Amino acid sequence: MIEFKLGNDLNIETDEVENVKLLIISPKNRTEKVPGVLWIHGGGYMSGMKELVLFSRGFDIAKNHGAVVVSVGYRLSTLNPYPAGINDCYKALIYLKNNADRLGIRDDQIFVGGESAGGGLVAALCMLARDRKEVNIAYQMPLYPMLDNFDTESSRDNHCKVWNTKLNHIGWFLYLRKNYNKEVSPYASPSRQTNYKGLPPAYTFVCDAEPFLDEAKTYIKELKNAGVEAKIEIYHADRHSFDLLTPWKKVSKRAIRNFNIAFAYAKKTYFAKQSK
Repeated sequence: MIEFKLGNDLNIETDEVENVKLLIISPKNRTEKVPGVLWIHGGGYMSGMKELVLFSRGFDIAKNHGAVVVSVGYRLSTLNPYPAGINDCYKALIYLKNNADRLGIRDDQIFVGGESAGGGLVAALCMLARDRKEVNIAYQMPLYPMLDNFDTESSRDNHCKVWNTKLNHIGWFLYLRKNYNKEVSPYASPSRQTNYKGLPPAYTFVCDAEPFLDEAKTYIKELKNAGVEAKIEIYHADRHSFDLLTPWKKVSKRAIRNFNIAFAYAKKTYFAKQSK
């Protein structure tokens, strides 16, 4: 394990579990156990790296709320299509549970979050964890998530900045390969899920111009229909990942503020005891 200092308040460590590399952000001088958050980066399943957490809402969680954040360097679909990515994320989730005491994490407050394809992996991971019954996730934050391998009204003929229909098709093709645009497991494309009962409470936000608007809305609707607490906030913006790419804009500042409010509420509200 290698440790670095990040300002006066946070430390960064690197670790590894079964060849999956991890980046761990933790607050200094903790006096009690805190929530542990597995953060999953975006990039259409085909690009990105674990260090992107330093520029994401995942960093907010560590800096503003004192949580321990573990960012997972999952294998990318350019070389390793499904199920490599979700399998790596599941290994990181097990790591979070098994190392809760060493990391200073409350094992009844294991949260998962991520943006874009990372949001899709968040939803898939919650489904996989529910079904395998090895880890109980207390809260999920799939931000503007990439959930549906079929076109929706908002992802069809979409020309949004940063991510659009063409890129979406490429991303899903690389991830699913021969199963592209076919019925697949909900662990591959969470929108294929038919049973939303027992999934963790959820929060997401999305902008009204991007491809993932409809699938995010549907995901929250299905969770609510299954009796799961879930909330979505929709912002008027002109690009995917607007909060990360234009953080100085008023709409981004509002989304960032509301995300932090939602996390503060979750920290006080949501718990899920582990089965020993």
